Amino acid sequence: QVRLVESGGGLVQAGGSLRLSCAASGSIGSINAMGWYRQAPGKQRELVATITRGGIRNYADSVKGRFTISRDNAKNMVYLQMNSLKPEDTAVYSCNADLRPYSGTYYYTNWGQGTQVTVSS
Repeated sequence: QVRLVESGGGLVQAGGSLRLSCAASGSIGSINAMGWYRQAPGKQRELVATITRGGIRNYADSVKGRFTISRDNAKNMVYLQMNSLKPEDTAVYSCNADLRPYSGTYYYTNWGQGTQVTVSS
């Protein structure tokens, strides 16, 4: 069974920084794209950033220039460095991965449980 577990969330003042980590564990064959999404109270989940296995990055316009996504393919981990945080960045941040189990043929999307990020003004 494959699991994605996020860490690094918390409470920070506006202008501060946080670094989120997401570890994929279990019987993993291969991982393609990985990404971070967020959901604020009363709002739909939205894409924050994605990164391909080869390192091609994509960001939401709202976080460009402030957030940086990276990954470690050897460790099956993805990171999100968040700088210049704003109160509107407050949300539950979840990671996902397009993953093929070791014994499987097809890729499917796995999600973590999420970690709370709260930015105070």
